Amino acid sequence: MSCYHRGNIVLKKDLLSLLDLQKDDYEQLFKRAIQLKERYAKGIMDRILMGKTLGLIFDKKSTRTRVAFETAMIQLGGHPIYMSTQDTQISRNEPAKDTARVLSRYIDCLAMRTFDHALVKEFAQSASIPVINALTDAFHPCQILSDIMTIVEKKGGYKNVKIAWVGDGNNVANSWINAAAVLGLQLSVACPDGYEIKQDILDNAFETTGKKDVILTNDPKDAVKDADVVYTDVWASMGDEDELSHRIKAFQGFQINKDLLSHAKTDVMVMHCLPAHRDEEISEQVLEDKNSVFWDQAENKRHMHKAILEALILKEK
Repeated sequence: MSCYHRGNIVLKKDLLSLLDLQKDDYEQLFKRAIQLKERYAKGIMDRILMGKTLGLIFDKKSTRTRVAFETAMIQLGGHPIYMSTQDTQISRNEPAKDTARVLSRYIDCLAMRTFDHALVKEFAQSASIPVINALTDAFHPCQILSDIMTIVEKKGGYKNVKIAWVGDGNNVANSWINAAAVLGLQLSVACPDGYEIKQDILDNAFETTGKKDVILTNDPKDAVKDADVVYTDVWASMGDEDELSHRIKAFQGFQINKDLLSHAKTDVMVMHCLPAHRDEEISEQVLEDKNSVFWDQAENKRHMHKAILEALILKEK
């Protein structure tokens, strides 16, 4: 797949998973997102996407991802168009490749949030515009980019920072694996027996990069030992809600609470991609801690989305 360039940022045509990026891409995106955040805080309006249009096709419900993409596009001077799949001809079985070809004539970039990762790949194969994965059952790349941006802001970087994932081996965990493979992150992953990250995700990530510094365990205390960052997500992702009662039993001991965090560093930073189920995967006490970064983490999605949209839309062939 051909690459496009803007300044020092080099991105492939599409952002479907974090394996689509090289280490330099990450570094430039972090730098640019922080710069855009600082400029916005000073009242500087960067209208660099004036006249450009972002299409959003969402199958799954969304608060943060949708609003972050829409406000990012608006603040950069562009226009977002939100489309529920049920409002398009996709719901009447129009082939994905046909919709992708038509949308390529109307808009400058497409962000998709759906269940089947293969559908996003199919759109990307047929579209002549950049396609962004705004979440699938397999990956959530933009989430992790904004999360590492938050770590860079709060911890001064991601090198020599131990990150512990505690919870389900879901799409967010999969994207942490991909980021760890490219960046060489110190990542420990604790999932209950039967809910681990799938082997094909691990194999694909580390066969691509040749690196494997990730520790996998079924013991959350082992994972968070001396951790600088502890990260969790809901125990039942969208589409798995009917399994919740069973999962609550399986995930006993995996709640992020003060007792578990006592095994991490004293200045540990707790992260959650939200929405949170209070007193389920994370305690109310931890979520409401006055030093929490959850809301900064959520805000950073907007600024990271700005950097991604700029890099993909304002491409130089």
